[in-house]
Amino acid sequence: MRSLALLAACVALAPLAALPAMSQETSQPNHMGIPQMTNPINVPDQKLDAAASAIQHVESVRYDYDQRLTSAQPADRDRLAQEGQKAMVKAVTDQGLSVDEYNSILQVAQSDPDVRERLIERVERSGGPGANDGAAGGSDSSGQ
Repeated sequence: MRSLALLAACVALAPLAALPAMSQETSQPNHMGIPQMTNPINVPDQKLDAAASAIQHVESVRYDYDQRLTSAQPADRDRLAQEGQKAMVKAVTDQGLSVDEYNSILQVAQSDPDVRERLIERVERSGGPGANDGAAGGSDSSGQ
């Protein structure tokens, strides 16, 4: 069940950057037209740890700004959306990843079962992507 939540989070968070994060040479369609990895990509544990932490921080920011946008005046929504986008980028870069690295890791996790399981394990260990639902910002009291 957490796998579905992580994949949903990956799909929801992937639009952080408009540029494609993966080179096209890493996947080719199989006989059914489904992309498969031609050369498995090794994502270091340190990057997976950072990505797992970033997923949680980005999800917390997304939740917070969704709440703000829901109650915002129409004239304030564009400003809030841009502010939220910047906050999500900061949530990623604060974990030591560039947005491109983050997006690349999420794309690899979507297509490589080994990387996906390693990432899911890290997200679950630290409370899961939905751990902050209903308590946006509540886990930031550690000062990190």
